[in-house]
Amino acid sequence: MISSSMALSSPVSLFQLCMLLFSFFFSTSFSAKLNPTIDSLSLSFPLTSLPLSTAKPLNRNPNLRTLSSSSSYNIKSSFKYSMALVVTLPIGTPPQHQQMVLDTGSQLSWIQCHNKTPPTASFDPSLSSSFYILPCTHPLCKPRVPDFTLPTTCDQNRLCHYSYFYADGTYAEGNLVREKLTFSPSQTTPPLILGCATESSDARGILGMNLGRLSFPSQAKVTKFSYCVPTRQAANDNNLPTGSFYLGNNPNSARFRYVSMLTFPQSQRMPNLDPLAYTVPMQGIRIGGKKLNIPPSVFRPNAGGSGQTMVDSGSEFTFLVDAAYDAVREEVIRVVGPRVKKGYVYGGVADMCFDGSVMEIGRLIGDVAFEFEKGVEIVVPKERVLADVGGGVHCLGIGRSERLGAASNIIGNFHQQNLWVEFDLANRRIGFGVADCSRS
Repeated sequence: MISSSMALSSPVSLFQLCMLLFSFFFSTSFSAKLNPTIDSLSLSFPLTSLPLSTAKPLNRNPNLRTLSSSSSYNIKSSFKYSMALVVTLPIGTPPQHQQMVLDTGSQLSWIQCHNKTPPTASFDPSLSSSFYILPCTHPLCKPRVPDFTLPTTCDQNRLCHYSYFYADGTYAEGNLVREKLTFSPSQTTPPLILGCATESSDARGILGMNLGRLSFPSQAKVTKFSYCVPTRQAANDNNLPTGSFYLGNNPNSARFRYVSMLTFPQSQRMPNLDPLAYTVPMQGIRIGGKKLNIPPSVFRPNAGGSGQTMVDSGSEFTFLVDAAYDAVREEVIRVVGPRVKKGYVYGGVADMCFDGSVMEIGRLIGDVAFEFEKGVEIVVPKERVLADVGGGVHCLGIGRSERLGAASNIIGNFHQQNLWVEFDLANRRIGFGVADCSRS
């Protein structure tokens, strides 16, 4: 997931460090385990972006009850957008509304369970009749399970303990639990494996949406979801632009254009590949109408997995491998070189930044387009190619992957504004549709 969604001061993607740590700690990885038989779910949730705070340890409640059964459900709502997509979901029985960053780049979903005083928005297990902590004897608590950035362990209370670390230094650890989402008395998800964070460096949870077996779509049997990110604007937490998020069929999908996802078998192990990410067949980049001289192979995984191109709602910026980034930077310097802010690198990853007139620089750069197969493309108009990073500085919104310690191309949410992005898991494809997301 995003480090910019988790830590709004940084544009780093959370799933990337997960990918690197997977490679370091484990020799295997899980491929998606999706159930294509259920696609009638249609949901949308309120999202917002709020200040961060540090979580405190939880005082565990020993009075835990077993899970109740799930039933069918069908719900719709909306979300708000800042640098991150933070969905508010009804967790437990009766439901407690929890804020979770919508992240297509990570797997495990987790909520805050720090039980702070005075009361906060963190989840209180003692109030839910469907809450259950996994014991050490559970299969997920066995050593070397490759669904976590560190091996799960057995804590002093014989409960299953997990640890997650992300690219910007954000971390969360606590117990693995089973809990359901309760949208109404008759509309609940099945019991889901979640993390119940007793300590974390962030005040929000994560809604893991990738292809992993423990992701929300896999566990909840969701085979299609989509979101529409509205354009950014100067706003405070009480006046954020509103977009839409669906779980299930999207009424706008007839006008979407689709590209097939690249999938990788479990046996195909490559050190730099994330087989659980939403990998797309990107073919090129245009700037100001000019097709850059970048071989299409730069955007595809090589024998070691480097060059993979993925769509990540959890990453704020887009990141490119060196061959692509250098070509983009060369063209930007050619058209606006004297205006580049010398010696400035935003977030340690983005160095195409400016402190001049946004409209003038955008006009000089022109539209930026990401090209895929079958003529499908994402076009970012010149009016929105620059991201406001504070202090009067604006950056192109593209960073160098190498500075993350990653070897992947990542399309972040900044370049998904005013665009429907649909993840059709049953048909293994991703759809794009231009829209006014503030009205969709």
